[in-house]
Amino acid sequence: MLVESPPEQRAETAPAPPTRRAIRAFGLVVSVAVLVLFALASIAIGAKGLSLEQVWHGLFQDTGTYGDVVVDERLSRTVLGLLAGAALGLSGAVLQALTRNPLADPGLLGINAGASAAVVTAMTYFGVTTLNGYVWFAFFGAAAVGALVWFLGGSRGATPVRLALAGTAVSAALYGYLQAVMITDDAALNKMRFWTVGSLSSATDSTILQVLPFLAVGTLLALLLARPLNAVAMGDDTAKALGANLNRTRALSMLAAVVLCGAATAACGPIAFVGLMVPHVVRSFTGPDLRWILPYAMILSPALLLGADVIGRVVARPSELQVGIITAVIGGPVFIFLVRRRRTAQL
Repeated sequence: MLVESPPEQRAETAPAPPTRRAIRAFGLVVSVAVLVLFALASIAIGAKGLSLEQVWHGLFQDTGTYGDVVVDERLSRTVLGLLAGAALGLSGAVLQALTRNPLADPGLLGINAGASAAVVTAMTYFGVTTLNGYVWFAFFGAAAVGALVWFLGGSRGATPVRLALAGTAVSAALYGYLQAVMITDDAALNKMRFWTVGSLSSATDSTILQVLPFLAVGTLLALLLARPLNAVAMGDDTAKALGANLNRTRALSMLAAVVLCGAATAACGPIAFVGLMVPHVVRSFTGPDLRWILPYAMILSPALLLGADVIGRVVARPSELQVGIITAVIGGPVFIFLVRRRRTAQL
């Protein structure tokens, strides 16, 4: 399905020196350890105060209320946070390589706008009120907009600039529609105001099982695209000289990003900055090789998402702030600092 890299490309992406590879590998191990800590914190810490002993009983002895809180609520949202965070990080890294734009994220190609518009339509005109019902509308909206942007961007002649312009135009039109419907329909506004921010609080086993196949396929496809995208990121002329199939690589990259971001958005709502900031930060210490960027983004993005979710549960006890608000509050200043640094990560 993917073109075997010719000798010239293999020379361009030759393995890093042993010491650098060892440092990168050690960094992955540390990243996994950080992710495990955040996952444990997500299970142990919540809006409802529980001791570690109560959390342990809830996990392994299922003693009534503790089991309901720990297993049915915290464990489910932790698993969803792991899956959605990995999907957002991978889709952001793929889109940044595809558009050769280090500031790209899933919103650039209209994927979030498509999912949001589909959910508003389902709630307002089709009476869909449950997560299990509108998750499929969200995924369909993301996929439809991804296909439309690919078509408007030139299809077989698609370029990074065309794709970005098409995505921006489609996003503007859809957000206009979204605001018009929500302003004129109070019921739609009340139903949408939490979903549009992005949250893990509605996580259920059913939701996880519904989006899991899409996330698995998208993850596998994104990881397989690492080598071809390395060539595409060098520029069209260089990629052609190296024997890369530009149209096929771009089409598969769009498909991977749409499947990953569409499924994550359908389950959690649009969550900003995770798919933009994490790949950008990762690139600053791994270099431009996507064979390292993608695994790092897949590990550190859910760590950021779970950490933000824990903060949101603690700062507003006994209520909580949606994770989308926390990622925006954290991501905005951090990303401004990264962009204004003298040395900024380049593709």
